[in-house]
Amino acid sequence: LTHFDSEGKAIMVDVGDKQATSRKALACGEIRMQQATLKRIMDRNIEKGDVFGIARIAGIMAAKQTSSLIPLCHPLALTSVELEFTSHIDEGCIEISATAKVNGQTGVEMEALTAVSVAALTIYDMCKAVDKLMVIGTIRLQEKSGGKSGDFIRPLDA
Repeated sequence: LTHFDSEGKAIMVDVGDKQATSRKALACGEIRMQQATLKRIMDRNIEKGDVFGIARIAGIMAAKQTSSLIPLCHPLALTSVELEFTSHIDEGCIEISATAKVNGQTGVEMEALTAVSVAALTIYDMCKAVDKLMVIGTIRLQEKSGGKSGDFIRPLDA
């Protein structure tokens, strides 16, 4: 493992000699809730405001702060962070996806995963007064490109 020195102490990996390349990561997750709660979100009838708008901003802000939250992550000069929300009213589910991009020496998987996580937590926070049954889950890396390890696309059966 690269995050340990020869004595087993945790270290931040030295990426100084690595080539800067274009890197992109897509992470996904979901938040499940009662159908009535999701209908209120869709109707913009949540007292705290525009749930998707605020969750989008929260996810972007979180991606930018990933190195402050995850101890061994490098601070990155992100070039782009985008979040999308797909609602499934019949299932009471919102799918969240975040794409993070950077031209740098290390990947952006953690930034995309952090964006999804904080966006889901923000939705929870904004709706908890009307739905205590919400469940956040299946947060995962879906795709990544760039860097020494190459491209990754999650198999459909994984």
